Amino acid sequence: MTVLDARALNRALLARQLLLRRHEMTAEDALERLMGLQAQEPLEPYVGLWSRLAAFEPAELVALLEGRRAVRTLLMRRTLHLVTARDCLVLRPVHQSMLVARMVSTLRRRLPEVDLAELTLAGRPLFEEQPLTVSDAGRTLADRWPGATPRDLGDALSSLVPLVQVPPRGIWGQKGAARNTTIEAWLGSPLPAASPETVDDLILRYLAAYGPAASADIRSWSGLSGLREAIRRLRPQLRSFRDTRGRELFDVPDGALPDPDTPAPPRFLPAFDNAVLAFDDRSRIIDAEHRGLSVSGARFLLVDGRVAGTWEVSAEDETATLHVTPLSPLTRRDRAAVVAEGENMLGMLGEGAAHRSVEVLASSGPPRATRGT
Repeated sequence: MTVLDARALNRALLARQLLLRRHEMTAEDALERLMGLQAQEPLEPYVGLWSRLAAFEPAELVALLEGRRAVRTLLMRRTLHLVTARDCLVLRPVHQSMLVARMVSTLRRRLPEVDLAELTLAGRPLFEEQPLTVSDAGRTLADRWPGATPRDLGDALSSLVPLVQVPPRGIWGQKGAARNTTIEAWLGSPLPAASPETVDDLILRYLAAYGPAASADIRSWSGLSGLREAIRRLRPQLRSFRDTRGRELFDVPDGALPDPDTPAPPRFLPAFDNAVLAFDDRSRIIDAEHRGLSVSGARFLLVDGRVAGTWEVSAEDETATLHVTPLSPLTRRDRAAVVAEGENMLGMLGEGAAHRSVEVLASSGPPRATRGT
């Protein structure tokens, strides 16, 4: 069985995540290709799409959200994801039982004497009547369950009732509370029942977007358990590899496997991008000592395809500044490429600022290993 090292897996990931080059693709098609973008920070997906698409403008995603062709809902790992309306209807039923199970695991002790079926029946009409924050819904129901806080009741409802967050939340250039309504009310379609076929399709789409990957990676990305039977069903149509740890990796037959020496330009990733989070073993894209940053909300800079720094933007006195903090010193060539990419990104993030600048801070880490320099 062919062994794929971290470099080969890295280039496969970058190609499938649209990060080796910018693609001539609509934002809607990109969201379906990627199976969504993690989006608990409502404006982060704009950077994720900008870094992947050749002609992306924020107005394109705004139109999808306002036109109800894209939505933000709880999905993989019980985290908010931005997905197309089509994928919302397909993916939410697959994840629903996991969402409830994770909620119960977290909140069980904080919901004394709360009957979850009764809470669901009482809460759903509140969201269908008008968009509400989950905390507002919890406050409305607090008198019925005085032993639970409104916040915990609302948190439970966010999993029990299939909800979407509605605009202006997540709209570029606007601010809005996280108000929710039901998926059915917003999209005008009932949620279908999950089936073995939809689980199989979920795995195949994950492998197409993130593979080759081990079964542990699929579980880590999705949050789903009990996938062994689905993988057994799919095995005859999958190809297999091994990684340097000896794990079996599964892949779709036509998944891209670029030459490991394919150049990878710098890319800026938003907080919680699944290109980093979608694996149990993240060594293909981030070093072990920096793994904790991937769940802390850090925004990552990729250099030569790997996490090489973090970034943030500040605005003061009509000046937008992109601050890049390398995790280890950059070569002169890489630094110049990072600055050029950052200046381009500031065209979107610093829109309206009279002045824009990129500041690459000093690194206290050891020099970064490079290839071909």
